[in-house]
Amino acid sequence: MDYNAVERDELLAKERAKRLKRKRTLNSILAFVVCMVVFIVVMVLCVVGYIWVDEALQDNLSTAIQVDQQAQIEAAGEVAVTYTESQIEELIVAAKAEGELEGADKILETLQTSLSEGKSVAEVLRPLYADQLIVVSGGKYNFVPIDKSLKMHSYVAENLTVNENGFYEYVENGQLVSHKGIDVSKHQGEIDWAQVAADGVEFAFIRVGNRGYGSGLIVLDEQFESNIKGATTNGIKAGVYFFSQATTEEEAIEEANFVLENIAPYKIECPVVVDVEKVSDSQARMNLITKEQRTANVKAFCETIAAAGYTPMIYHNMEMATMFLDMSQLEDYQKWFAYYNNQDFYYPYAYDVLQYSDKGKVSGISGDVDLNISFHLWE
Repeated sequence: MDYNAVERDELLAKERAKRLKRKRTLNSILAFVVCMVVFIVVMVLCVVGYIWVDEALQDNLSTAIQVDQQAQIEAAGEVAVTYTESQIEELIVAAKAEGELEGADKILETLQTSLSEGKSVAEVLRPLYADQLIVVSGGKYNFVPIDKSLKMHSYVAENLTVNENGFYEYVENGQLVSHKGIDVSKHQGEIDWAQVAADGVEFAFIRVGNRGYGSGLIVLDEQFESNIKGATTNGIKAGVYFFSQATTEEEAIEEANFVLENIAPYKIECPVVVDVEKVSDSQARMNLITKEQRTANVKAFCETIAAAGYTPMIYHNMEMATMFLDMSQLEDYQKWFAYYNNQDFYYPYAYDVLQYSDKGKVSGISGDVDLNISFHLWE
């Protein structure tokens, strides 16, 4: 369509006015998002004092630990898309401008409601990306495509309940199908296992030992013998775990053989677990290896355990599973998954045991203890 000079000037003026109005609207949304994020950060900093780490040997740390792992992720060829906090804010604004989300009022209402309910930014974003897992790692939001070729669990959030004592239970067709468990180490001190059994605990994973993240020395947990005897003599099915800091397959096999030597005298009915958590020290020996090497180490440990006639299992959390292990190479092994974020079953892949709290209370144990449920009980 042809326009004369006056008409063109009028049209351009209208377009500039529209752009200015849209820019003001988008800036308002961005300002709100930034303010809410800053508010959350300030509140978190006020609540969190410090992260306590064991004196020389790291034990059983999971979701509270943050280290800068971005260089390692890039070296491993990870397919995840990574965004900073500010980039997330820009994406929300851009999506609004392109009409990919609902109107500004709806965005503000959703953000305000979700954040005021105590949800994190990641939780607010997750429903918008059904085919990706949003994982906070290295101070960034990572969008990891869900691998549909892996085994998926079929757990339903509505079936997971909390009983009157605060323990998780999983019910199918009106029948309780889950089993109550704990995991312990020297940090629980002396345990009265008779009281633990009386409190309904059916299984326990007991730490055999760990490798120092700095020294590389393998150390037997000083409460292992007492705990394994106490659990088994009181009718609690026992499994064991080892906190790995192996940097090579040879070291992983060494760790597995250490476990096998120490569990030989006892009845082990539950799996033998390799725990490959991160530690807070960015120079910790296992933090520095590649995703491929870490995966190979886990396989070497599990193969050694399986060859000895035991059931191997892998302990992991969301970050470890999506960013630092190639789970496609670990499909043959049972999984123990740590996830403390209520009851949403956000993580889609198959696992056998859920660790849902590190602040549990169980009779016979002073202080906090990790709580677990298993979706089947081993024979």
